[in-house]
Amino acid sequence: MNNALVLEFLRQLRANNHKAWMDEHRADYQRARVAYTQLVAELLRGAAAFEPDLAPLTPSDVMYRINKNDRFQQSDEPYKRHMGAGIKRGGRHSPWAGYFIALEPGGETYIGAGRWMPEPAQLARVRQEIHYNPTEFHALRQAPELLHNFPKGLDQSQALKTAPKGYDREDPDIEWLRLKSFFVWQAVPDADVLRPDFPARVLAAWQAAQPFVRFLNEAMMEE
Repeated sequence: MNNALVLEFLRQLRANNHKAWMDEHRADYQRARVAYTQLVAELLRGAAAFEPDLAPLTPSDVMYRINKNDRFQQSDEPYKRHMGAGIKRGGRHSPWAGYFIALEPGGETYIGAGRWMPEPAQLARVRQEIHYNPTEFHALRQAPELLHNFPKGLDQSQALKTAPKGYDREDPDIEWLRLKSFFVWQAVPDADVLRPDFPARVLAAWQAAQPFVRFLNEAMMEE
């Protein structure tokens, strides 16, 4: 595992984010990708210990491409500034909640867990589960171990401005029913990414989020 190599390549890419540079430095990219693949492989093995559904996955099943997807293009840069992976049942593009890791220099690395912007039918089922079982939901999102690893708690940046259809604006849980994503995350300084225990710290954070992830996946299942 060589996270320093990954961060250094991404620093250079950030300053030279165009195809001509990437073509010239393709070998550097491949070396960085191999190093990132080694990290993801180690994390997959560790995560499978508490999420057996992840055992069949390989790094290629969960790693995202570095090329930007045109649907989400917000600049002329053709490449992402990070290397990322979505570790969840069925692989990176599956609709399930899971675990996420993205390495990006400048303190932009993040560890995450949950489901970002679920499809409408899944979102409706999660809201219904929160409405039916608010005590369980609040216990999970406020669990001490979860908040120790994700101090900001559940990300509330993606939410409706009013109550979703079928729910009362005076519902005591409306703050949470308005959410469009159910996700926890934390940023990681570069110095911590370079620590030998970084994979163990990632796995500890994911394991702390596992009960919340399981709640989401059980809620999203069609009956």
